Amino acid sequence: YMVQTPTGSKRKTLYGTTRREVDEKLTKAKADRDSGLVFDADNLKLGEYLARWLADSVRDTVRPTTFERYEQIVRLHIRPVLGKVKLKNVTSAHVRGLYREKLDAGLSPRTVQYVHVTLHKALKQAIADGLIPRNATEPVKPPQVRREEMRPLTAQQARILFDAAKGDRLEALYVLAVTTGLRQGELLGLKWDDIDLEVGTLQVRRTLTTAKGGPVLSAPKTKSSRRTVKLSQTTLEALRSHLKRQLGEIDQAGSLWSENGLIFASEAGEPLDRRYITAHRFKPLLKRAKLPQIRFHDLRHTCATLLLSKNVNPKVVSEMLGHASIAITLDTYSHVLPNMQESAAKAMEEALF
Repeated sequence: YMVQTPTGSKRKTLYGTTRREVDEKLTKAKADRDSGLVFDADNLKLGEYLARWLADSVRDTVRPTTFERYEQIVRLHIRPVLGKVKLKNVTSAHVRGLYREKLDAGLSPRTVQYVHVTLHKALKQAIADGLIPRNATEPVKPPQVRREEMRPLTAQQARILFDAAKGDRLEALYVLAVTTGLRQGELLGLKWDDIDLEVGTLQVRRTLTTAKGGPVLSAPKTKSSRRTVKLSQTTLEALRSHLKRQLGEIDQAGSLWSENGLIFASEAGEPLDRRYITAHRFKPLLKRAKLPQIRFHDLRHTCATLLLSKNVNPKVVSEMLGHASIAITLDTYSHVLPNMQESAAKAMEEALF
C-alpha cells in the first residue's frame, strides 16, 4: 500500500505468518493512512529530528531564554545518548535508560525533569506530524523533584536587612522585594512609568531575563502576573530616594547614560544582570548584616509569610504575588496556615463568648 512520508510517496510492505494476520495489519494500516496518521519516519534519527524540531517548531514561538534552555537540553543531554537511534525506534526503555544514566552521572532530578519535558514536547510534535504512532515518554515517570526549602526572613531580620542596606545604591530594590513580593525579574524590569508615586501603586508589565545575547525585557508569561500592587509608605520613601540618586547618576554620566526608563539600572543606565545582583550585591549585603545566606527569591517568600502571619486574606496575597490561583499560594505557604487557624479559633471565641 502507498503512504505519504516527509520525503514523498512511498510503497509500504507488510509481513505476517498467515494471510489473516497480514490482512488485519493491512486493514489497520490503510485506516491509519486514511485518518491522516502516517507512521513512517524513514531513517530519520532522533538527533536529526530534534534539530529540525528546534528550528521549525520551537524557535520564535517561545521566549529566547526558553529556546536556549531547550537547545541546551537537546545538545548536552539527549543527543549524546539517543541521537543516533531512529526516531521511530525510540522506546520507553530508551527513555528510562536516558534518565537513569543522567541521574547516575550526577545530574539533578530537576534537570532530568527538564530533559523529560523537552523530549515529551518534541515527540508530541512528531506524533502531530504523523512521524511516529506514540510518545515513548508517556509511560515513563520522571524523577521526583523535592521542593527547594524556602528560608524567609523574620520581621526582625527584614528590619536588619533594611538597616544594612541604608545608603546602598540598590536599597530600594531590597525594600521593594520584601514589601511587594515581586519576582527578581519583575523588579529588574520595572520602569518609572510603572510607578505612580502620588497614588502609591506599581504595575507589573514586564520581566527581565538573561539570554546569550544579554538581558531581555519581555511581557510576563501569564495574565495573573500582570498586576497592580499597592505600595507602603516605606516603599514609596525608598523609591523617592532612589529616584533622587539616579538623577544624580544621570547628570554625572552625561551623554554616556543609556536611557531605558528602568528604575534599577547600572550606573550607565543599562539593565542589570540578575546573577551579578545575587552574587556581588545581595550575598555580600547578607554577610555584612550577619543574616542567613538565603536566595534572593526568599525575599518574595518573606513578603508572603509576613502578610499571612498578620492574617491578610490569602486571596489578596495571591493576587499581590501574581499566582495563577489561590491554591498555589495556600499550597506554597501551608506552613503559615496553622498559626492562622489558631487565630481564627480565638476570633470565633471572642465573637461568640
